[in-house]
Amino acid sequence: MKFYLPLIIALLASPALAEDLTIEMLNKDSDGNRMVFSQEVAHVSIGDTVTWAPTSRGHNVEMVASPNNLKFKSKNSKEAKITFDKPGIYYYWCTPHKSMGMIGLVVVGKDLSNLAEVKKAKAKGKSKKKLKSLLNSLG
Repeated sequence: MKFYLPLIIALLASPALAEDLTIEMLNKDSDGNRMVFSQEVAHVSIGDTVTWAPTSRGHNVEMVASPNNLKFKSKNSKEAKITFDKPGIYYYWCTPHKSMGMIGLVVVGKDLSNLAEVKKAKAKGKSKKKLKSLLNSLG
Protein backbone atom coordinates (compact mmCIF):
# COMPACT_ATOMS: atom_id res chain seq x y z
CA MET A 1 0.00 0.00 0.00
CA LYS A 2 2.87 2.41 0.75
CA PHE A 3 4.07 2.03 -2.85
CA TYR A 4 0.68 2.96 -4.33
CA LEU A 5 -0.06 5.95 -2.10
CA PRO A 6 2.27 8.42 -3.89
CA LEU A 7 0.86 7.28 -7.24
CA ILE A 8 -2.72 7.77 -6.07
CA ILE A 9 -1.89 11.22 -4.68
CA ALA A 10 -0.19 12.21 -7.96
CA LEU A 11 -3.18 11.10 -10.01
CA LEU A 12 -5.67 12.93 -7.82
CA ALA A 13 -3.58 16.12 -7.83
CA SER A 14 -3.17 16.19 -11.64
CA PRO A 15 -5.16 18.85 -13.44
CA ALA A 16 -7.91 17.68 -15.76
CA LEU A 17 -6.75 17.36 -19.33
CA ALA A 18 -8.19 19.79 -21.83
CA GLU A 19 -10.32 18.38 -24.62
CA ASP A 20 -10.11 18.96 -28.35
CA LEU A 21 -13.15 19.30 -30.60
CA THR A 22 -13.12 19.40 -34.40
CA ILE A 23 -15.87 21.20 -36.31
CA GLU A 24 -15.97 20.70 -40.05
CA MET A 25 -16.75 23.50 -42.50
CA LEU A 26 -19.14 21.88 -44.97
CA ASN A 27 -20.60 22.74 -48.36
CA LYS A 28 -23.37 20.23 -47.57
CA ASP A 29 -24.11 18.06 -44.53
CA SER A 30 -25.65 14.56 -44.46
CA ASP A 31 -29.15 16.08 -44.15
CA GLY A 32 -28.67 18.16 -47.31
CA ASN A 33 -28.20 21.49 -45.51
CA ARG A 34 -25.85 23.71 -47.51
CA MET A 35 -23.01 25.90 -46.22
CA VAL A 36 -22.98 24.79 -42.58
CA PHE A 37 -20.64 23.87 -39.77
CA SER A 38 -20.84 20.23 -38.69
CA GLN A 39 -21.71 21.33 -35.16
CA GLU A 40 -23.60 24.61 -34.95
CA VAL A 41 -23.62 24.83 -31.14
CA ALA A 42 -20.57 23.42 -29.37
CA HIS A 43 -20.33 23.19 -25.59
CA VAL A 44 -16.77 23.11 -24.25
CA SER A 45 -14.95 23.63 -20.97
CA ILE A 46 -12.46 26.37 -20.16
CA GLY A 47 -9.10 25.37 -21.61
CA ASP A 48 -10.57 23.24 -24.41
CA THR A 49 -9.47 23.76 -28.01
CA VAL A 50 -11.77 23.88 -31.02
CA THR A 51 -10.35 23.17 -34.46
CA TRP A 52 -12.33 24.14 -37.56
CA ALA A 53 -11.40 21.95 -40.51
CA PRO A 54 -12.35 22.87 -44.08
CA THR A 55 -13.71 19.91 -46.01
CA SER A 56 -13.65 21.92 -49.23
CA ARG A 57 -12.16 25.20 -50.38
CA GLY A 58 -13.57 28.65 -49.68
CA HIS A 59 -14.49 28.51 -45.97
CA ASN A 60 -13.06 30.32 -42.96
CA VAL A 61 -13.92 31.27 -39.38
CA GLU A 62 -14.43 34.85 -38.23
CA MET A 63 -15.37 35.71 -34.65
CA VAL A 64 -18.34 38.11 -34.55
CA ALA A 65 -19.03 38.38 -30.79
CA SER A 66 -17.36 37.00 -27.68
CA PRO A 67 -17.02 37.74 -23.97
CA ASN A 68 -13.48 39.02 -24.46
CA ASN A 69 -13.94 40.84 -27.82
CA LEU A 70 -11.73 38.25 -29.49
CA LYS A 71 -10.48 39.45 -32.87
CA PHE A 72 -10.04 36.32 -34.96
CA LYS A 73 -10.36 35.70 -38.68
CA SER A 74 -8.77 32.68 -40.31
CA LYS A 75 -7.57 32.46 -43.88
CA ASN A 76 -9.90 30.86 -46.43
CA SER A 77 -9.49 27.10 -46.88
CA LYS A 78 -7.14 26.82 -43.87
CA GLU A 79 -7.61 25.00 -40.58
CA ALA A 80 -8.33 27.32 -37.65
CA LYS A 81 -7.76 26.61 -33.97
CA ILE A 82 -8.72 28.46 -30.78
CA THR A 83 -8.15 27.48 -27.16
CA PHE A 84 -10.94 28.99 -25.05
CA ASP A 85 -9.74 30.47 -21.76
CA LYS A 86 -12.67 32.76 -20.95
CA PRO A 87 -16.22 31.50 -20.29
CA GLY A 88 -19.14 32.76 -22.34
CA ILE A 89 -20.77 32.54 -25.75
CA TYR A 90 -18.61 32.90 -28.85
CA TYR A 91 -20.49 33.66 -32.09
CA TYR A 92 -18.69 33.10 -35.38
CA TRP A 93 -19.39 32.77 -39.09
CA CYS A 94 -17.81 31.80 -42.37
CA THR A 95 -17.14 35.21 -43.91
CA PRO A 96 -17.95 34.27 -47.54
CA HIS A 97 -21.12 32.36 -46.59
CA LYS A 98 -22.51 34.33 -43.63
CA SER A 99 -25.57 35.52 -45.55
CA MET A 100 -26.32 31.87 -46.41
CA GLY A 101 -26.55 31.07 -42.69
CA MET A 102 -23.09 29.53 -42.15
CA ILE A 103 -22.76 30.50 -38.49
CA GLY A 104 -22.05 28.79 -35.19
CA LEU A 105 -21.73 29.21 -31.45
CA VAL A 106 -19.22 27.92 -28.94
CA VAL A 107 -20.45 28.00 -25.34
CA VAL A 108 -17.55 27.87 -22.91
CA GLY A 109 -18.07 26.75 -19.34
CA LYS A 110 -21.89 26.74 -19.58
CA ASP A 111 -21.69 30.53 -19.15
CA LEU A 112 -24.44 32.53 -20.89
CA SER A 113 -23.65 35.86 -19.22
CA ASN A 114 -22.94 37.63 -22.54
CA LEU A 115 -26.17 36.40 -24.18
CA ALA A 116 -27.59 39.94 -24.53
CA GLU A 117 -24.43 41.10 -26.35
CA VAL A 118 -24.55 38.16 -28.77
CA LYS A 119 -28.26 38.81 -29.45
CA LYS A 120 -27.31 42.35 -30.56
CA ALA A 121 -24.46 41.16 -32.81
CA LYS A 122 -24.74 41.62 -36.55
CA ALA A 123 -26.18 38.91 -38.75
CA LYS A 124 -26.89 38.96 -42.47
CA GLY A 125 -29.40 37.17 -44.67
CA LYS A 126 -30.34 33.70 -43.41
CA SER A 127 -27.99 34.18 -40.46
CA LYS A 128 -30.50 36.49 -38.70
CA LYS A 129 -33.15 33.82 -38.30
CA LYS A 130 -30.61 31.09 -37.63
CA LEU A 131 -28.82 33.06 -34.90
CA LYS A 132 -32.10 33.65 -33.13
CA SER A 133 -32.90 29.92 -33.32
CA LEU A 134 -29.45 28.88 -32.06
CA LEU A 135 -29.62 31.32 -29.13
CA ASN A 136 -33.14 30.12 -28.24
CA SER A 137 -31.80 26.55 -28.13
CA LEU A 138 -29.47 27.58 -25.30
CA GLY A 139 -32.43 28.00 -22.97
